[in-house]
Amino acid sequence: MDDQTIEPISLASLIDDHYQVLYRYAYRLSGSQTDAEDLTQQTYLLAQENLDQLRDPTAARSWLFTILRNAYLKSKRSQRHTKTVSLERVGEPEEETNPPKTIDEKSLQNVIDELPDEFRIPLILFYFEEFSYKEIASQLDLPAGTVMSRLSRGKEHLRKKLQPVAVEVASSPGNIIEN
Repeated sequence: MDDQTIEPISLASLIDDHYQVLYRYAYRLSGSQTDAEDLTQQTYLLAQENLDQLRDPTAARSWLFTILRNAYLKSKRSQRHTKTVSLERVGEPEEETNPPKTIDEKSLQNVIDELPDEFRIPLILFYFEEFSYKEIASQLDLPAGTVMSRLSRGKEHLRKKLQPVAVEVASSPGNIIEN
């Protein structure tokens, strides 16, 4: 047996290494700068309280994302004005017709905000935070096929909503609706 010891990770190093990416994730989930700041702060408070639970420092990013997602979902439940959209309203994917090249960032965020959490969270994790299907499936405790299905439906919803209002903006988040 190796006599290697895993050095404990500090809250300061977690903040230094992951603040920006956590804030971006919180912003995409909440759609608000203020809410994103609050969620990010809440995440680090919870992480500090439970730092002893982080056994593997290489899993810190995923662990923090899980804390943030859970804090977001808890805040949504407590607000009691959660928007729900049935899968029938989201609809089945249709054939693509000339997708726009770039999208206005505000329009994109508004459409992301319309998505139910079951589609929004995997979409943000995959396209904005670059988690793999496997990592998302593990975080959400879902089969990889379900993650792929939810990504597909979320992506189709974005296509339908953004196609008529796309605006060329050089600093837009990019081509998340292109294949």
